[in-house]
Amino acid sequence: MAMELVLVGFRNVHHLKNLIFAFFLMLYITALIGNSLIIGLIATSSKLNSPMYFFLSNLSFCEILFTTIIMPNMLYVLKGDGGLVSFYGCIAQFYLGASTGCTECLLLTVMAYDRYLAICNPLRYSTIMNRMIRNQLALWSWLSSFIVMTILTIPICNLQFCRFDTIDHLFCDLAPLLQLSSTDTSLVQMESILITIAFSLFPFLLIIMSYVSIFVTILKISNKTGRQKTFSTCSSHLASVCTYFGTIFIIYLVPAQQYSVTLNKVLSLLYTIGTPLLNPIIYSFRNREMKSCLRSYLWVKTSMFDIKC
Repeated sequence: MAMELVLVGFRNVHHLKNLIFAFFLMLYITALIGNSLIIGLIATSSKLNSPMYFFLSNLSFCEILFTTIIMPNMLYVLKGDGGLVSFYGCIAQFYLGASTGCTECLLLTVMAYDRYLAICNPLRYSTIMNRMIRNQLALWSWLSSFIVMTILTIPICNLQFCRFDTIDHLFCDLAPLLQLSSTDTSLVQMESILITIAFSLFPFLLIIMSYVSIFVTILKISNKTGRQKTFSTCSSHLASVCTYFGTIFIIYLVPAQQYSVTLNKVLSLLYTIGTPLLNPIIYSFRNREMKSCLRSYLWVKTSMFDIKC
């Protein structure tokens, strides 16, 4: 079994490594600040206590975990033109990253269902989406993801690996890990496909169905301004969802031979840092209530600063 692995990072970009490192460090810090700000605003504001914001705070916390599992070690790899990682450290990064990734898929699905109820069935919304139901939906999104990924990770640990080998990737992902195995990986690959279908493809179809119903309802709104505003917000949500799920489908459902290693790295960046960076903007700062709470928070902080001065 390989006890130490080498993560390659990007090849042949030695003269740009400092620039690339600084760029991704800036993106990582921005994603952390944006998602932390969302959690802070929702936790401290009495106006943001609806199920939508509860799920949004769960999503932001999931984004923070996901990027923190991946990005620090990736920055270390980029800075050093490659880096060493222990075999079990690599397995742990894959397990935690995949578990939080699955959780995000389910949370996005729950959020789409919440919006469907609020827009298409507003009279029954508060009855259906009560406190107990919203807590259960969030809890099962987290628990089911970590339990299922445990079922996939245990067989990976039982595979035979070389003593020392190289992973041509930015972080420990499933396909690069399986390529190092000297034993048959067909069972693990089949499990991976089934999990991707269950936690990505099926939720994505549910989201699309929810948004189709939402758009049909929006078209029936007589107020043109309200219709445009609701449509703009929902279309932004849907664009984010399609980007996130689309990259997952390409990476985990399309055979690795169909695209280059470099393309795999670029696509991985879309869902490891791109989505956590964009979601605070799309789901929050385009939201009137969130912007109002943010302005109030900044005003209070500025006033306190003026008093101290």
